[in-house]
Amino acid sequence: MEYRDYYEILGVDKKSSKEEISKAYKKLAKKYHPDLNPNDPKAEDKFREVTEAYEVLKDEEKRKLYDSFGSDWQHGQNFQPPPGHENVHFGFRDDQRGAGYDFSDFFENIFGGGFERTSQGFRGSSGGFRRDSFSGAGFSRKGQDAEAVLELTLEEAYKGGSKSITLQEQVVGPDGRPTMQNKTLSVNIPPGIKDGNKIRLSGQGSPGLGSGQSGDLYLKVKILPHAKFKLDGNNIVYDLALAPWESALGSSVRVPTLEGEIEMKIPPGASSGRKMRIRGKGMGRGAAKGDQLVRIMIKVPDKPSSEEQKLWKELSEISGFKPRS
Repeated sequence: MEYRDYYEILGVDKKSSKEEISKAYKKLAKKYHPDLNPNDPKAEDKFREVTEAYEVLKDEEKRKLYDSFGSDWQHGQNFQPPPGHENVHFGFRDDQRGAGYDFSDFFENIFGGGFERTSQGFRGSSGGFRRDSFSGAGFSRKGQDAEAVLELTLEEAYKGGSKSITLQEQVVGPDGRPTMQNKTLSVNIPPGIKDGNKIRLSGQGSPGLGSGQSGDLYLKVKILPHAKFKLDGNNIVYDLALAPWESALGSSVRVPTLEGEIEMKIPPGASSGRKMRIRGKGMGRGAAKGDQLVRIMIKVPDKPSSEEQKLWKELSEISGFKPRS
């Protein structure tokens, strides 16, 4: 069914108030309700028409959209629905008799399709809608959940705390057209949060329909690469560069952690690749909290002096160490 004048269907003027529209709808809905007119296809069609008209005109936001684009629809103009309406489906399906019928093409293209009638009223295919046709109470549906990426430094993820973020969201502007606007939110980051974890912000997703609640916003954590540390599950890995004599003789060195430097004793004979553990300095919380692993990396001079070369040669001649044995 193509575009029809919703004001004409309800028998009201374009300047009619919300109360006048509701009163007209109640009268017509009671007159044409399918339960009161069994086996009367014309009454069923009329009931669908008045319900469709009321679903739009009773809602201030939808009424603005209809007033803006209703006349354009007659001339074949295309219209993209506002954010949050793309996957909302209306349309009637009689549960008792199994006879299906849909809202008009105009309504479906602007507001979606898939509404089913029950003995209590109507609901969407997700079960999220409900309305009482005789009371005129509005339908409701929770808005869609949304997801965004939250980039954190390793320090932010480790320590947690409050962080202010700014996102762009699509909303319906004063003129009824979709527009973009910035939204700033304060996010509470749990200490030790891991890469890939999600933070839920209740009610910050897409707006609901009618009296429905807004959806939730899920922030997927992405921990940015760090200049000093690497992540290995819940553990944090740090490569500690040692001179050959520090490794061979043992030493005491300052090692950085995400909570500041600590003194670490290197035992004599620590080979390159050996990992030493600093407990409780990794990611996570409670019993699942990881450790910091300090990996020994022995380094030699790129361009040893002639004296150093002489000493290295003397060492090689007197040493009985065979690294490949």
